[in-house]
Amino acid sequence: MRAREYPGSEITIEETLAPGFNYDRYIASYRSDGLKIYALLTVPRGEKPASGWPVIIFNHGYIPPSQYRTTERYVAYVDAFARNGYIVFRPDYRGHGNSEGEARGGYGTPDYTVDVLNAVASIKRYPDADPNRIGMWGHSMGGHITLRAMVVSKDIKAGVIWAGVVASYPDLLTRWSRRPAGAAIPPTARRWREELIAQYGSPEENPAFWASISPNTYVTDLSGPIQLHHGTGDTSVPVEFSQRLAEQIQQVDRVVELYLYEGDNHNISNNFNVAMRRSITFFDRYVKGMP
Repeated sequence: MRAREYPGSEITIEETLAPGFNYDRYIASYRSDGLKIYALLTVPRGEKPASGWPVIIFNHGYIPPSQYRTTERYVAYVDAFARNGYIVFRPDYRGHGNSEGEARGGYGTPDYTVDVLNAVASIKRYPDADPNRIGMWGHSMGGHITLRAMVVSKDIKAGVIWAGVVASYPDLLTRWSRRPAGAAIPPTARRWREELIAQYGSPEENPAFWASISPNTYVTDLSGPIQLHHGTGDTSVPVEFSQRLAEQIQQVDRVVELYLYEGDNHNISNNFNVAMRRSITFFDRYVKGMP
């Protein structure tokens, strides 16, 4: 992925939405791998800093592509960052909403991360954005994308991950079985495992391959500090994934913060305000450059 180019494009405003509390809202588009990718874009009102507004690239978790809508879900999350003086750029990964392309999932292909890295390149060209102050937030699958993006690109100053799928691929294969009762496993979730094992062998047979595609292998190359949040009652993604990643980052003397929320769920619903306040403080320090 590091050998590839992620040029992005100019950002086109497709639709002006009702404004937020102190920011404007748009549906925008940009280019990724020759595809037209849509995104939600919020821009603060008021006097723009001399260098431009700081940015948060917002990576949503798994939502069935057929159910995905640009302006739905994560409304309170986007609002919290937007109110605090950040441009928020939330890509609709390929095959989601009106974005072109096929939704092939976030784990068996780099597609969604490619779309996010092109979103980074695109927002760097946006006139109101500060290209040197870009952070990234991700939830669940979006946490996996955030971690992968941060070991590929040096443009991301800090990352915050909630309930992230941030384990190595061998752990994803063997330790990711906790799902809500009755939850259906998406066909793509089964398929990528089967296809990669058929092509490259199991982790026992070919450990070098599985290490090569695990972003955890490259935590020494992280582009900036990471803050992790996880509820201990999460039945979708094991809390151990965040705990293990924190240990891996500490072992290479990089900056990481880990917050666990006793009994809380996959969305950290019971501690949302606390987790969001910690996330904003972290971005303020490492992206805005506030003391």
